[in-house]
Amino acid sequence: MKFPVAFLFSSLVTFVITRTISASNETDYEALLQFKSMISNEEALSSWNASFHFCNWSGVSCGKRHRRVTALVLESQGLQGSLSPHVGNLSFLGVFSLKNNSIIGRIPHELGRLSRLRRLNLGSNGFNGVIPTNLSSCSNIELLALYDNKLVGSIPEEFRFLSKLTSILIDTNKLTGGIPSALGNITSLDTFSAADNPFGGSIPDTLGRLKSLRIFYCGNCSLSGTIPHSIYNLSLLTNISLANNQLTGRLPSALGAMLPHLLSLQLRDNQLTGSLPSSISNCSKLQHLEVSKNSFSGKLTINFATLKDINYINLGDNMYGFQEADDDMKFIDTLQNCSKLDRLDLRYCNFKGLLPESIGNLSNQLRFLNLRGNQLYGNLPSSIGNLDGLTILALDYNRFTGKIPSTIGKLKKLQIGDLSDNQFSGPIPDAIGNLSLLITLDLSTNRLEWHVPSSLGNCHQLSELYLDENNFSGNIPKQLLQLSSLNIALGLSQNNMSGSLPKEVGDLKMLTSLDLSDNRFSGNIPSSIGGCTSLLLLSLKGNLFQGSLPPSLGSLRGISTLDLSNNNLSGQIPPFLERLKVVEYVNLSFNDFEGEVPGIGVFANASAFSVLGNSKLCGGLAELGLPKCKEKRKHKKKFPLFVIIILIASPFFMVLCFVYVWCKKKKDQPSESSTDRRFIKVSYNQLLKATNSFSEANLIGKGGFSSVYKGILHHEDTLVAVKVIHLQNRGAHKSFISECEAWKSIRHRNLLKIITSCSSVDFQGNDFKALVYEFMPNGSLHDWLHLNASTSRLNLLQRISILIDVASALDYLHNHCLPAIVHCDLKPSNILLDDEMVAHVGDFGLARFLGTDSNQNSTSGIRGTIGYAAPEYGGGSDMASSGDVYSFGILLLEVITGKRPTDNIFTGGLNLHKFACMALLDHFTDVVADDLVHFLQEDAIATQCTSENAKKTEECLSSIVKIGVSCSVDSPPQRMNIENALHELQHILDTLQNI
Repeated sequence: MKFPVAFLFSSLVTFVITRTISASNETDYEALLQFKSMISNEEALSSWNASFHFCNWSGVSCGKRHRRVTALVLESQGLQGSLSPHVGNLSFLGVFSLKNNSIIGRIPHELGRLSRLRRLNLGSNGFNGVIPTNLSSCSNIELLALYDNKLVGSIPEEFRFLSKLTSILIDTNKLTGGIPSALGNITSLDTFSAADNPFGGSIPDTLGRLKSLRIFYCGNCSLSGTIPHSIYNLSLLTNISLANNQLTGRLPSALGAMLPHLLSLQLRDNQLTGSLPSSISNCSKLQHLEVSKNSFSGKLTINFATLKDINYINLGDNMYGFQEADDDMKFIDTLQNCSKLDRLDLRYCNFKGLLPESIGNLSNQLRFLNLRGNQLYGNLPSSIGNLDGLTILALDYNRFTGKIPSTIGKLKKLQIGDLSDNQFSGPIPDAIGNLSLLITLDLSTNRLEWHVPSSLGNCHQLSELYLDENNFSGNIPKQLLQLSSLNIALGLSQNNMSGSLPKEVGDLKMLTSLDLSDNRFSGNIPSSIGGCTSLLLLSLKGNLFQGSLPPSLGSLRGISTLDLSNNNLSGQIPPFLERLKVVEYVNLSFNDFEGEVPGIGVFANASAFSVLGNSKLCGGLAELGLPKCKEKRKHKKKFPLFVIIILIASPFFMVLCFVYVWCKKKKDQPSESSTDRRFIKVSYNQLLKATNSFSEANLIGKGGFSSVYKGILHHEDTLVAVKVIHLQNRGAHKSFISECEAWKSIRHRNLLKIITSCSSVDFQGNDFKALVYEFMPNGSLHDWLHLNASTSRLNLLQRISILIDVASALDYLHNHCLPAIVHCDLKPSNILLDDEMVAHVGDFGLARFLGTDSNQNSTSGIRGTIGYAAPEYGGGSDMASSGDVYSFGILLLEVITGKRPTDNIFTGGLNLHKFACMALLDHFTDVVADDLVHFLQEDAIATQCTSENAKKTEECLSSIVKIGVSCSVDSPPQRMNIENALHELQHILDTLQNI
């Protein structure tokens, strides 16, 4: 009987355990289903179905013994929706990561029930609300990553009880309330990364208890006060970033001895004073030193010879100069052993003296050398040619003299060279033509002479060339004008150049700025100049041009500044000038124009043009004070020939001629500079008045970082859009800086025109920052697609023209700028339309320069706008031009289909891209926007469209959709190139116009 009893007892125990495990498994199963139910796009969870045991579902890991969920890892899966509180029922969960998705809403406080949780990563999502305080109940947690979300409130004081916590990653949120002093109790902490939060307050002295701390990132946190001395006692620290705060005080002289393991020291953009400690030489592992934009002073005494691993040095915008001639730059000698040095930035350091020959002994890995804005004098050492790794060389705003050494031609990788505002003399060496990768060359404001070398024509990547304010003579070499790459600027003003303007100038079809002012060019303005159709600025003032204006100037439809003053031009003011959309200024002063001044177009605004010094003009606006034009007589009375001969022979007539010519050639005539007009200065008070105290009635748009108001600058009588930055919002200041940096480098007819910026304080003493743009009277593309559809519709040609404008802007940003620029937030609300429905791309607050260090030490990813942002960004991929191409593809499909990418119909894995793909396979006209279909029907009836033409139109529509689909595929390498997209759209437009 014992055996059956034992057997029954064993079976009963097995049954009870099995039922218990089964019940527990059921709890996990239900929790996972609840998690899935709150994810709106379930495509990534397609394996989560009854066909598989939940332990085999993607992203789910279970323990071998109890088959309970121990890890849930769904990183970079494109998940959207919110986080179910039922996750708190996964009681065996040890690892939970949802990083790089698009999950929004609050973090459920039920996560505090996960007592076994060791790693929690919810970074790079859209979580909002506060950090749940009961996360402190997760007593085994080691990693807490909540970075790159929208969390508010403060860091919970209760975190001090998390004795096993080694890493806190909470960068890029909206956390306030200062850094809690209680964090000093978490002695296990290895990493505290909290950059880009508006914490405020000071750095707690208690953080000095964190003896295990290695990484301390609190940049851009609005911190003030001094850095506590206890921080320097954390001898294991390897990375410190406290950039962009308001920290004051001095660094300890023994800093290098106290922090011997330091790899990165980033203290830029603070208010630190005193000298830079020479003991930094003891940090033998140091790789990154960035202390720019402080108030450091005194002689630079760091011995860089001991820092053999250093690759990044930025000491700029301080006052190190010791005022001992020839001595300030001696430290360059100590850099010779720094074989990994990649970037050396010493701009505006007040260094004085000679640049030592040892500059040529620096690492051949050096790509970036910036000595701008110092007091360096003497010759530029010929050894500069040894730095054959350089891509950027900035020596501007110094006092260098002598010739530019021919060895500069050895810098075969150089892309940007700026030697402007010095006293270089002699010719430009012909070896400059060896720089085949050169994109920007600025030699302006020197004493250079002789001819402009034709070898510049070998620089086939050259995009902008500035040779203004020198002593060059001779003609413009034709080879220079045949550079198709010249698309930004060619500046030759204020030289002694002569001869006629070669007809090859018309080959500069992409050039946006041509300044040949104040030279001795003569002859007629060639008609070929009309080929420069991208010009925004054309200045030929102060030359000897003669004859009438060529009609081809009427082709410069996008011109904003036209200055032809102080020449010998004659004839009547041609009618085509009335039709030019001159945004800023046209100057025809001090020529020999005659006849009536027009009264329409640009000539209807007296502040937008000048015709001074043309004595034969009449009529026009009353403000000009010109005589009325006489009625034309049918018969002209001719002077007898002998009267003309007597007059010409008269001494009095000769005196008059001399006075006339002398007056015309005076350089100090009251001619307003277009440059001065372009950069107007505005104050907070002026913008306040312009927008009627930023009234709601003038509000024309609002976003997370800014509000945009319509206004009138009364001193300019200009209608503008004023973008006021919400500095209290996290990331707004960074967005303002990004936008300013972008606008400094770009100029194109399809980019929104910036007029000026304002960085000031309001009447309460708060920081105030704003950007002032040209006002776009037709609003945004978003308005025309989704708000104005009932009253105003875009026809097909208008839609294609707008898409071509946007593609042209992207092509310029990606392929014709250095460094290339990625917009990162292309969408219809950022496409503005002027009064002629020409599209202008705006809002560069998220823009990024490719191939720069602008994002260094940043853990945040640029996400753009949901629906338009490329899917690879959700996986943490770097920004690339292919990301903009994806956004353009989605925008194109929205323009044709009328559907937003976030439309309610796009569920269950369906999106705008797939929607268009399926339509191409079936009957694509079903997806064409209703208002566009109506417009095409009305147009067909009105024009009695034939079936053949209707078929061609349908084929064109299909081709457009195919372009959008090709641009918006998931795989970046497979996306259509923006140049090809632009070419195909232009071909489609030409086809439709010929129907």
